[in-house]
Amino acid sequence: MKTISSQTILFRNTMRITEGHLEGFREAIAKAVGFAEEHGPQLMVETFVDEERMLAHSFQLYADSDAIRLHWKLSDPYIREVMEHCTVDHFEIFGAPEPDIVASLSTPDGAPFPFTLTPRLAGFHRLVT
Repeated sequence: MKTISSQTILFRNTMRITEGHLEGFREAIAKAVGFAEEHGPQLMVETFVDEERMLAHSFQLYADSDAIRLHWKLSDPYIREVMEHCTVDHFEIFGAPEPDIVASLSTPDGAPFPFTLTPRLAGFHRLVT
């Protein structure tokens, strides 16, 4: 088992699904997660849907800022397709990404969106890589 460093960064993205777009959202997420599983640098991706409130929660764990940069480079078309069916309600970053990562956070049309940044205090995980 390889130990993963304390540089890990966790994203939690809460998305509001557009009315009438639930099935399109599900299909776009399935394609995006499938692509990430096959080609992406994420250590973990999990997405949950609250149909009653039309909210989705996506969690993505990265080894470091380089992994985030690679994900953005590879996955841009998939991210854009998902965003055709939702808007970002809230975005949370846990860890310490490099400043260019934080400065790059915006919607697909380039508009900034609100996010929180919470530094790591302590923890561990048992992910096998």
